[in-house]
Amino acid sequence: MHLTQDATKSPILTIEQLSICNAQQQPLLQDFHLTLHAGQTVALVGESGSGKSISSLAILGLLPHHLQVTGSIRLHGHEVFSMSQAQLQALRGHKVAMIFQEPMTALNPLHRVEKLIGESLLLQGLSKQKVQQRVIQLLEDVGMPEPEQKLKRYPHELSGGQRQRVMIAMALALEPEILIADEPTTALDVMLQAQVLQLLKQLQQQRNMAMILISHDLALVRRYADDIVVLNRGKIEEAGSVQQIFESPKTAYTQQLLDHDFGHALAVQSNRPLLELKQLGVRFPIKQGLLNRVKDYVVAVEPLDLYLAEGESIGIVGESGSGKTSLALAIARLVDSDGQIVLLGQDLNHCNESQLRPLRRNFQMVFQDPYSSLNPRMTVEQLIAEGVSLLNLSQTEMQQRIEQVLEQVELPVAFKLRYPHQLSGGQRQRVALARALILQPKLIILDEPTSALDRTTQKAIVHLLRQLQQQLELSYLFISHDLQIVRALCQQVMVLHHAKVVERQATEQLFLQPQTEYTRQLIQASEY
Repeated sequence: MHLTQDATKSPILTIEQLSICNAQQQPLLQDFHLTLHAGQTVALVGESGSGKSISSLAILGLLPHHLQVTGSIRLHGHEVFSMSQAQLQALRGHKVAMIFQEPMTALNPLHRVEKLIGESLLLQGLSKQKVQQRVIQLLEDVGMPEPEQKLKRYPHELSGGQRQRVMIAMALALEPEILIADEPTTALDVMLQAQVLQLLKQLQQQRNMAMILISHDLALVRRYADDIVVLNRGKIEEAGSVQQIFESPKTAYTQQLLDHDFGHALAVQSNRPLLELKQLGVRFPIKQGLLNRVKDYVVAVEPLDLYLAEGESIGIVGESGSGKTSLALAIARLVDSDGQIVLLGQDLNHCNESQLRPLRRNFQMVFQDPYSSLNPRMTVEQLIAEGVSLLNLSQTEMQQRIEQVLEQVELPVAFKLRYPHQLSGGQRQRVALARALILQPKLIILDEPTSALDRTTQKAIVHLLRQLQQQLELSYLFISHDLQIVRALCQQVMVLHHAKVVERQATEQLFLQPQTEYTRQLIQASEY
């Protein structure tokens, strides 16, 4: 592999002929090799299931026992596979540390920030006072505002960007030589992505750390990596410097990964109104005291107007905390709001729950993480049928509907007997879409439906959504921080910033002539 570092210096990490098979002898990783020097960033890229994460777990000695492993991983010349459990525990955190994809699931919800970061330091024998000082220093290093105030907070009391900073501080606590960042920005908006990766790069340079960056986002890889290893179904497709891979990719697979053309939004000409929002605002009460009285309100969405025609899509964009999800939940009547939500001529805000129930089939919601929104104990068939159980369909009609909707989302009918854990991320998102489509809605609210998916799967989902929009005359409210996807799917874009609408334009016009500096920054952060 081409190295941007001085190849005469001995590497920190050397992996040779690493192969991993499952109990059924199916290869998960084949003949994987990697050389890593101090201060170097190597990116592992590829679709879901290509072997990116399993190779990093092997470095930490965290592979499940039932897997069969051959090959060699040497850290400063010492074979990882020959280490005792005590040696492996000493390696983790000290020599190699890891940042995971989803901080909310990786951070213990029962522990405060001070304990989360300081636990490994206490185990080193530091006094509580020194641990607290070190934790505050680490929080300052990762750019956490008001670090002393954050010590007593739990993960759920932090924003997505703050949680990711806590995870980085945890990883850096024992000053590792190698940092493995496994999709560290997937769940973050484009502005936060840039901030977090800029921070990692800065910390890396200060400490001369080596970094393995696992990502499906090639824009980020291009900005922050020195070398790239492209993985496909457990095998290395090609490896080289960032410049080599981006300017002259050798294989069709790499060319496909680099192709970010999501296609163009449909040309929609409809004047039939579907949804009108009139001065819709969302406020959350702040309650205090023994009697839990409302003391004040937090404004999540300033009053706004919106018009959506049948068959049209509007993209709602903005960074975390801008009010996008609060707006979506208000339209779906899942949180209280002020103003009017007029869907097909009826104001949903004037309907009580029994009046609302029959109307709900006209609007459905698809969430960001299909794994947590699908019941793991139910089969695909049961999950899809759940929504139509109130329609009094015969068993035959029900089966026909389920099979029809699986075909619409391009899943084999045989998948109806599978459980969510037996599906890939893209397949789970198709099931979530099928659950919404079975009720034959007019409007689907999509809240970040592609952010956790790799680029190839994102393209497939966007293509499917466009196809369904055309076939079924669906309307979408598409919430995303990825403006490239919004451009490929939506006819209009509304930009939210600090709970206010700062801009609303036809999509192409917005990209050509953004009216605000904030929109310009969002577009710039999304570009490849």
